[in-house]
Amino acid sequence: MPRQYDEDEARRPILQPDTDTDEPSAVSGSLARLGRPSNDDELTEQLTGCGATACCNPSSFLHRFQALILMCLVGFGSYFCYDNPGALQDTFKSDLDLTTTQFVMLYSIYSWPNVILCFIGGFLMDRVFGIRLGTIIYMFILLIGQLIFAMGATINLFWLMIVGRFMFGIGAESLAVAQNSYAVLWFKGKELNMVFGLQLSFARVGSTVNFLVMVPIYKYVKSLGYQGHMCTGVVLLLATLTCVMSMICALILGWMDRRAARILKRNDAAPGGEVAKLSDVRTFKVSFWMVTVICVAYYVAIFPFIALGKVFFMRKFDFTSEDANTVNSIVYIIAAVASPVFGLIVDRTGRNVLWVFLSVIVTIVAHGMLAFSYLNPYIGMITMGLAYSMLASSLWPLVALIVPEYQLGTAYGICQSVQNLGLAVISMISGMIVDKGGYFMLEIFFIGWLVVSLLATIVIWMYDASNDGLLNMSPAARALYASKTYVTCTIPTDLELTVVFWIFVYRLPRMSDEPGMSGDMTDSQEQLDRNRRNKDPEAIRNRYVNRVLDGTPTPSDTDPLGDDA
Repeated sequence: MPRQYDEDEARRPILQPDTDTDEPSAVSGSLARLGRPSNDDELTEQLTGCGATACCNPSSFLHRFQALILMCLVGFGSYFCYDNPGALQDTFKSDLDLTTTQFVMLYSIYSWPNVILCFIGGFLMDRVFGIRLGTIIYMFILLIGQLIFAMGATINLFWLMIVGRFMFGIGAESLAVAQNSYAVLWFKGKELNMVFGLQLSFARVGSTVNFLVMVPIYKYVKSLGYQGHMCTGVVLLLATLTCVMSMICALILGWMDRRAARILKRNDAAPGGEVAKLSDVRTFKVSFWMVTVICVAYYVAIFPFIALGKVFFMRKFDFTSEDANTVNSIVYIIAAVASPVFGLIVDRTGRNVLWVFLSVIVTIVAHGMLAFSYLNPYIGMITMGLAYSMLASSLWPLVALIVPEYQLGTAYGICQSVQNLGLAVISMISGMIVDKGGYFMLEIFFIGWLVVSLLATIVIWMYDASNDGLLNMSPAARALYASKTYVTCTIPTDLELTVVFWIFVYRLPRMSDEPGMSGDMTDSQEQLDRNRRNKDPEAIRNRYVNRVLDGTPTPSDTDPLGDDA
């Protein structure tokens, strides 16, 4: 029979011991029966042949690593196609006869709908679709959006390109929520920080590959005889192949996850019958809302800066256009390499809040070097790239420590939505600051936002320290805390046993006086004798203790203690 959850366990964050498989060493077998029903009646599926090997066994690290590669590839097409316009900015404006305002609209139309739709997408995945179906649906929307965008360029219809980018944005941001949920489902309590770092690394690889290959592809297509908007449309259609590859990976990953759920007897339903509701946001802790503040305040000091950084390096450091592009891309290149490394370090050391705090401090130093000194800008950008990688590997796993598992899609959706709102608004404000005050004022503006993220980190630290301190524990301390929490929640105290016992003693003698409870018990002397035996406090106590502690089989766990077993 499937494992049953109580309400307190259902609302506990996910990094508690998995009671399906692990028994705390401090609890004996007889007492552990209080924590969960016996699974002795379950049929364990025996894996044979290829299914028993490390490659095909869902419980092995190698199999989970294969799933991780698919998770990363699911988002590769999204990040590759997102910056297609940026990689071909000059050709877009000339071949499609676009103004700068129209070109920028291709990016803004991506962000604005996701202020709301990311949250809705995460909620639908929690409540309606589930992770597997939700990932496939969002990937399909993304693929259709990219196809419409490419077709709009092919026939030179700007409004159709806008519709395509709109659909692409809906699918891409909701797909990012699905990726996060998949990562938590497969790696909760294990290598979660490293997994988030590796996903970030693949995302930046997708963006970097786009900038490297789109111009050569454009030149090759043009050499085949395509000209003008037709050439741009064909190039975008070729870029769509990366989305097709990601769709295939989503289907394979869904099959693997369904197989793993069946073999591992994983209960994908919400614990205790809990389902995500929109009203759940009222129960989210202060620490979660501070994480969303950091998502906005930190990232608006990174992405808008990179978007406007090329001219900054050309003006302040007299770089050529090519050199400015190179130094401006350093953050993404560093992130692609350093994110998995920092994720592994955070997995080994824990203390996520401390790592977030250090990341924000180092980023403030990096922006300060670029704003107030003429040091080689490579130093500042490399420092910023390392800090950015460190933060991404330690911040996003915090959500899984704060929010119950059945609400994760909603929680990550909120983070993505708030981040999109911040990026959409701050990007426009940053452009106005450059026009009116120059790049020095822009750097001051970004440092101000980093100070806000630093204050939010301090609030998380103080709030966590005043509670259980889980967010800033080492892995060993978290394991010990989880074990103690499990024991506390599963073993009744002497007072609880006494209260329950006397409830039975007090209540059972009166049950025969209530309508519908006594039946025909007074019809025979045998039934009267049995009733007297059931009212004996010593007999009731013995049966109660025997049932909950000794695990002696009874006809049914729902039989009243007052009946002879």
